[in-house]
Order: sequence, then structure tokens, then C-alpha cells
Amino acid sequence: MNKGEVHATHGPRTGSGKSTLSKVLAGHPAYQVTAGTVKFEGKDLLDMDPEQRALEGIFLGFQYPVEIPGVNNAEFLRMAYNAKRVHNGEEELDPLDFDDLLVEKMKLVSMDPRYKDRALNDGFSGGEKKKNEILQMAVLQPKLGLLDETDSGLDIDALKAVASGINKLTSKDNALILITHYQRLLNYIEPDYVHVFSHGKIVKSGGKDLALEVESQGYDWVATAAK
Repeated sequence: MNKGEVHATHGPRTGSGKSTLSKVLAGHPAYQVTAGTVKFEGKDLLDMDPEQRALEGIFLGFQYPVEIPGVNNAEFLRMAYNAKRVHNGEEELDPLDFDDLLVEKMKLVSMDPRYKDRALNDGFSGGEKKKNEILQMAVLQPKLGLLDETDSGLDIDALKAVASGINKLTSKDNALILITHYQRLLNYIEPDYVHVFSHGKIVKSGGKDLALEVESQGYDWVATAAK
């Protein structure tokens, strides 16, 4: 992948390897890599702890964001933001200045400012949880975003709001991998490349038209292509 690119991954709902790939790249402790290498800006990604990968610019947006009662949303974001600033040799932002920054980022993703004073995802609707994931991405400004089924469980209004936020965050300086089963997210976020997964392999790659092909034909042909 190059900077400025959006890659979408398609595949059957279970067992194709899309979510596994995203978690491996982010350093999820449940997965052990037994072969192969991953280079990120010339560095060995697999040799880094998850925290180090995040500081280097990897971001994973979860399909099912976790609720964490007792952890203030704004404070969580400020600590993560300042950890990255320190890693980059910059001074930490004080709470008042960060609050101003956070309010601006919340406007970017059409999120009610009241949610910054709530516990992290605690009692959030599905749509607000997904918006909160995009808010985290807006604050942390990762070099590579991995969004695992961000469209899952969203109604059309929430989907449009989340997609709009994602589009505002994409630039020539970052890259994005979208994991989705459906075309509807790609109606609002146009990918440069589409990859179809099956049994842990990319069985077909192409442009945005490939997503339309999958939408019309389904995944029955994937098993044959994987052989």
C-alpha cells in the first residue's frame, strides 16, 4: 500500500481472513504469526508491541467497540493523543487546549459534544460507538487506518455520518483498509483497490468495479477461485 490509497477487502462473513489480517497488523495478542514479514515504512511491524505499532501510526477501528465504564471518553483520548505527541518529540497538550481540539474533531464526525464527558462507549448506541471510533482516528491521525466492518449495525443516517467523517480524514499522507461485506459503505467511500479474500488468501484484486461484481454475483464463485 502507498500513502493516499484506500483499499477495501471483501469476502464471506466468516473464515475468509479479513478481520484476522487487521488484528495481526494491529498486534492482537490472540494471534501468533508463524511465517512471513510485514514492513511498515521500512520497519518490521511484527517485531513491535501493539502499543508501539499504535505510536508508529497504526489504528484499528473495531467491529464491536468495547464499553469501558469509569473511563472518561475525553480523558482517554487526551492520554492517547499526548502519548503520541511525546513519542514524536512534542510537548503534551494541556486539558483546556485538548478540549478545544476535541470539540473541533467531534464537529468533523458530526458527534454531539456531550459524548466527550461520558464513559468510553458506555451506553452508546451502535452508531455513536462507530462515530467514536472515527473520532479516535480523527484525534490520533494514524498513517494507516484499519476499519473492521465499520458499517456493521448502522442505519442509513449513521452510515452516511460515519462515511462522511472517514472521507474527511483520508488524505495523501495516510492510507486506509476498509473491511466490509457489502457495497453500501463503498457507495459513500470510493476505494482505489478492492481485494476479495477466501480461506486466508486474496483470490482476486481489482478496482472499485470489483465490489459491484461481488454485490451482483455473491460469493459462490470465491470457493472456485480459491482452489
